[in-house]
Amino acid sequence: MKAETRQKPGLGTRIRGRAERWLRHRRFMRSISHLHGPRRIDAQPTDVTVIALVRDGMFYLEEFLKYYRDLGAHSFVFFDTGSTDGTVERLKQETDVSILRSPLPWGEFESDFRNYAATELCMGHWVLYADMDELFCFEGQDQIGLTGLTRYMQTEGYTGLVAQMLEMVPSEPLAQAATWPYSDVLQRFTFYDVTDVIDRDYFQPEAKFGWFLRDNTLGSDQIRVKMGGVRHKFFGEMCCLTKHPLVFVDGHTQPGVHPHCASVVRTADFTALIKHYKFANDTLSRDRESVATQAIHHGEDALRLKRMSEDSALSLRSDSAQAFAGVGPLQQQGFLVASQRFRDFIARFDT
Repeated sequence: MKAETRQKPGLGTRIRGRAERWLRHRRFMRSISHLHGPRRIDAQPTDVTVIALVRDGMFYLEEFLKYYRDLGAHSFVFFDTGSTDGTVERLKQETDVSILRSPLPWGEFESDFRNYAATELCMGHWVLYADMDELFCFEGQDQIGLTGLTRYMQTEGYTGLVAQMLEMVPSEPLAQAATWPYSDVLQRFTFYDVTDVIDRDYFQPEAKFGWFLRDNTLGSDQIRVKMGGVRHKFFGEMCCLTKHPLVFVDGHTQPGVHPHCASVVRTADFTALIKHYKFANDTLSRDRESVATQAIHHGEDALRLKRMSEDSALSLRSDSAQAFAGVGPLQQQGFLVASQRFRDFIARFDT
């Protein structure tokens, strides 16, 4: 079948498009306030700054900071979108934190927030995007830390890393876990299930964000885009599990251009893991608020709200769930891609 040719937009349409983009960018730039910390982070090329969007993040904050500091993060940039729970006041006590703020709706501008934080504050070193309910993990992390990881990346000429998101769930019903503090969540959300994960080709055109991946180069042809998982099994969400959280910012790469993507990067020859704790912190109430305010447009919150409202005893631990035992089993199951070259690097690190 002959491919359909698309008619080039007319001059008037192109001019209107440019004007709309300019007005949108102007609105975005005028909305930003710098509340705390360095406006440009002074770091070495192997250092890593963690970038997080946050709104009322006190529930996660102490464990989040501790985890990423222990992992070897050099600094943090928090882009606040309207916290009222003391998050900003708490973060202002930290010397390794910069805080940006914008009142614009995060559902419409979240990629702008992430890209701005990286390109304006973090030029010349690595950024690690992490949502407040995410813990970034990788093989050998206890031995080499984040700076060891970036040393490997730079030695091999990689400028980005693909990670797969794993939904962590408890044995207990979600309603019972709703009031657990985050420290308890990290100890008790110990199960996962990859039986409903769907693989797609990394450059698959039908992927909604395929356009952002077209200029990337893969370090391994085994790397795939993964969809579905636990949220597909229980709620019918065809959510994307693949992200590009670690990017070197050099003016050539394009970090944070999509919530899941970076562009113009050469990815590492293995994939990392993001442990996701989405179902902590009373997810029913949060989805109810999200639906009421129409904060997001993909409708996944409405799917979850419907199921959880209908089943107050809902548990996400099915018969196919497994106890988390590190990245090794996930590599064996094909959820993650391993690299012998990276393993050899870990073995000789600092020797």
